[in-house]
Amino acid sequence: MFARTSDCDRERLKRLLDGQLPETAQTDVALHLETCADCRQQMETLAANENWWADTRDALSGVNGRSGSSFFDAIDALPAETGDSSVPLDFLAPSDNPAMLGKLGEFEILEEIGCGGMGIVLKGYDHELNRYVAVKVLHPFCATSAAGRRRFVREAQAAAAIVHQHVVAIHAVDANHHPPYLVMPYVPGESLQQRLTRQGAFDVIDTLRIGQQVAEGLAAAHAQGLVHRDIKPGNILLERNVERVLITDFGLARAADDASLTRSGVIAGTPQYMSPEQARGDQVDHRTDLFSLGTVLYTMLAGHSPFRAESAMGVLRRVCDETPRSLREINPHVPEWLEAIVTKLHAKQATNRFESATEVSTLLQRCLAHMQQPTLVRLPDEVSKLVKKPGKHSHWLIGLSALVLLVVLAGLVRSTILPVVDRNQVVETRQPINTQVIETTEDQGWDDGLQTESEEVDRELKKWESDAEL
Repeated sequence: MFARTSDCDRERLKRLLDGQLPETAQTDVALHLETCADCRQQMETLAANENWWADTRDALSGVNGRSGSSFFDAIDALPAETGDSSVPLDFLAPSDNPAMLGKLGEFEILEEIGCGGMGIVLKGYDHELNRYVAVKVLHPFCATSAAGRRRFVREAQAAAAIVHQHVVAIHAVDANHHPPYLVMPYVPGESLQQRLTRQGAFDVIDTLRIGQQVAEGLAAAHAQGLVHRDIKPGNILLERNVERVLITDFGLARAADDASLTRSGVIAGTPQYMSPEQARGDQVDHRTDLFSLGTVLYTMLAGHSPFRAESAMGVLRRVCDETPRSLREINPHVPEWLEAIVTKLHAKQATNRFESATEVSTLLQRCLAHMQQPTLVRLPDEVSKLVKKPGKHSHWLIGLSALVLLVVLAGLVRSTILPVVDRNQVVETRQPINTQVIETTEDQGWDDGLQTESEEVDRELKKWESDAEL
């Protein structure tokens, strides 16, 4: 149990549920709920009022208000998996099978799979079709708000619009149930977050394989005009034994031209995986998902998120202002070109990222083929160009640097030797040498360059003399 603080205000929570809290205060409450178990429990208790449940049923029948939406956009910053659900399952009807937790509609409920900021996920069994399903039930305190209900229905509509092997499908929705729920295929396996927690960082080949499939699923969503806005390890499922990856939780998905998607000042998503434009509440498009994908790839290779801080606001500041630590410093097995891909995905300005998820998917697929058969498949030229190489004048610069070094060394030699040699002696010795060279050249009538070299030595000695006098 967390200690109560001055931010724990029951009256403010009631005003929030009633849609009476100003927008500026709604984000503060959402961030407070992230760390305060007491207030989360208070929200659930307040949400149990029967009048609010009646309003919920009315709204699901076709009444669509617009109040209070910014809070439920902000509350999406809460962790997707709390690991400890205190939500009672008293909405389940009794089951004839004592091995079951209960019954929800026509589905027998076996166990709770997980609990997040917006809903509870249960494992169910469909007797009619003889298959297991995943049933997502809207969280009680979210069901009291029109915005929460809209997001839940939006998740079903968004996912249903995308028919793709890397996106979890929607079997059915019961918006009139108390509370409403949707039915999805049950995917045996675990989330990417669970795998990361269990085994730590991934190798390069698995990272490319998973990243490519996520990018392919995102491309399918973007083709439907949808932006997911919450790509993170907790929303990526790894199907057991078949190495298939599926994107889930389209609760934050919006059409790219949805005016509410570009509303200023609204925080929507999970802080550690947000793009800078999300963190600032600015306008976003499909490239915000590419930034989040870059953070997922970084997390897989490093074993932890690139943007970490003690508070949600600290994380958001890092997302907007800081460049993550080099991946190759953390994991030396990461190729330079793969770090370059992640760096481009992490560009603070969306215009500097890749143009589309399709482009990213294709590049990652070709890079995976290169890693699996390096002698047969070349690294894509587009990727090679991302790696910073020495410029065309690099050899000239190296030569210049060597020359400067030689001059410095010559100066050191001069300062050490010349003081112990009489300068007049140097001059007297020098003149006959030059004369002899000139005479020899004139007598024999040939020139092999010795005169020029002698003149250069003469100039250098004069320069040393002048420097020594100074």
